[in-house]
Amino acid sequence: MATPPTAAAFLAALRAEGLTVVEVGRWWEHNRNHKGPWGEVHGVLIHHTVTGVNVNAVPICRNGYEGLPGPLCHGVIRRNGEVHLVGYGRTNHAGGGDPDVLQAVIDESYDERPPKPNVGNVDGVDGNAHFYGFECENAGDGKDPWPAAQLEAIEKAAAALCRLHQWGPKSVIGHLEWSDDKNDPRGFTMPSMRDRVADRLAVKEQKPPAPKPSQPAPPKPSVDLSKLVAAAKSDPARRGTPISYYGVKVVEQALVREGLLAPSLADGHFGTATVAAYAAWQRRCGYKGADADGIPGADSLKKLGARRGFTITP
Repeated sequence: MATPPTAAAFLAALRAEGLTVVEVGRWWEHNRNHKGPWGEVHGVLIHHTVTGVNVNAVPICRNGYEGLPGPLCHGVIRRNGEVHLVGYGRTNHAGGGDPDVLQAVIDESYDERPPKPNVGNVDGVDGNAHFYGFECENAGDGKDPWPAAQLEAIEKAAAALCRLHQWGPKSVIGHLEWSDDKNDPRGFTMPSMRDRVADRLAVKEQKPPAPKPSQPAPPKPSVDLSKLVAAAKSDPARRGTPISYYGVKVVEQALVREGLLAPSLADGHFGTATVAAYAAWQRRCGYKGADADGIPGADSLKKLGARRGFTITP
């Protein structure tokens, strides 16, 4: 949840992520704000344009069409990876959607996918007020390929706004995850895109300054497996022990960077939310049933440490 930034800050965030941004007209004052306020913003919504290979979707998304005036999004992500900004403020891109999905995005509380939407454009909550929207050039038939440059641009645009607002990747959803009468985007999955966004956020977040040649690299944090398990099982006798003793905070921050735990829930206690997030990590590692109970095991913890820069001890 966040107040929308200035148009200049929005533009700067996209460019800082390495995107090629094209400004179309006076995009920063082109909106539908007379229909209602824009914000608080809660996430990023990804669409496909349903346009062919040789169609430039930018004018359509800027101007709209009969029955649906433009702008139809904030940015158009072209097949070559360029992002063309066509509006800023309320735009006609999201329409109505499921309030349960909105809450799940705000909380970043879901596992691989948000809850399946049960309402659509006509009877849903107003998404135009609460989401950034990117229309991505594609025929939308599930056969039209997505160029690598375009997928990377979608990843970068979503990550830029997550970084700007300190959101996790679960703040990024597809239109089909918002409304039960939509099917976009087709041709790639939103869980796979959220994984890409998570990796991008983690890499840039973790990038340390280069150590001086005369200095050894700092040691990796170490997590004691047995004590972490005790914390996960909520042993009452250990509640007063400092969180660094168990390494709970180290593991929680790793789960945040994986997009499995909301930053606000990384509080140093291996409670219900952290157990649920760790269970999701275990499922991502291929465990099922009782083997994905949220209680850390050596193999899953080693994999998490290898990705997120910590070691474990027995």
